[in-house]
Amino acid sequence: MDYAEYPAPADLRRHVRCLWQLRDDTPSDDIQVIYPDGCCELLAELGTPLQMHAADDQVRSDQPFCFAAQQRGPVRLQAVGPVFCIGVRLQPAVSALVAGARLASLRDHAPDLHTLDGAFAQGFAAAARASAAADDPEPLWQFLRPFCNAFALHEKIEKAVALLDAAEGDMRISALAKTLGVSLRTLQPGFLAAVGMTPKEYARVRRLQALLQSLDEEEPDIAAAAARHGYSDQAHATHDLVRWTGSTPAALVRALRGDRGSEDALRLAAAFVRGTSAGRPQGERRIPSATAWV
Repeated sequence: MDYAEYPAPADLRRHVRCLWQLRDDTPSDDIQVIYPDGCCELLAELGTPLQMHAADDQVRSDQPFCFAAQQRGPVRLQAVGPVFCIGVRLQPAVSALVAGARLASLRDHAPDLHTLDGAFAQGFAAAARASAAADDPEPLWQFLRPFCNAFALHEKIEKAVALLDAAEGDMRISALAKTLGVSLRTLQPGFLAAVGMTPKEYARVRRLQALLQSLDEEEPDIAAAAARHGYSDQAHATHDLVRWTGSTPAALVRALRGDRGSEDALRLAAAFVRGTSAGRPQGERRIPSATAWV
């Protein structure tokens, strides 16, 4: 399995967080896990589409071109053939780029892009294939530019996201509203419509991601990491970890710190947390192949 991320060009950074690629020509059949990060994604599965194991125990094959809406729990995926996925991770305040007013109703789903916007889906599919053929993300950037340029960003929501990101989710929503100069009744529905999550849900996801980064990078144990990120106690942090990731703190720490031999189902989760391939030096973002996506 090989996972890597690439930053958006400067003119797209308000709209797109990154582009990522996942390749595995001979994947295992282990169920892999990824965790919510507060971002929606445009996905192109150019290999064999992955199968999603849903919370209701149903198993569904992903669509080749789909929109991954906000998730409020772990996403369990299984390869059934060669994997080649390209994802465009949207900035949270741009989550409605394709879904529009339907965004909030799509939580915990990944619908076929064609059901949201057929013309957009066709263009995105062609651009993804062109990017793959050229080993260059530029066709996707060119395709996205006119849509991003035409998208009306809600500046208050964009600022709300930035404030929650800067606080790593450790911020009361009432304080957020006060800082923005709006009422809670204005902030909450506006945030949900633009981001696809409530402000409180988004804050919890950002705190979760910060906690995972600390467990990966430096903190010696869950109690120290929990205290650093504003959890009232270790039990509270453990509850959030289990709810949002489906794994115990001990399993997460083993996976994030490199003991992946006995935690195969967490290899992809560790890669997404780190922003690069599992087992690759931290911070390196280059795929070891003929690609030149930098």
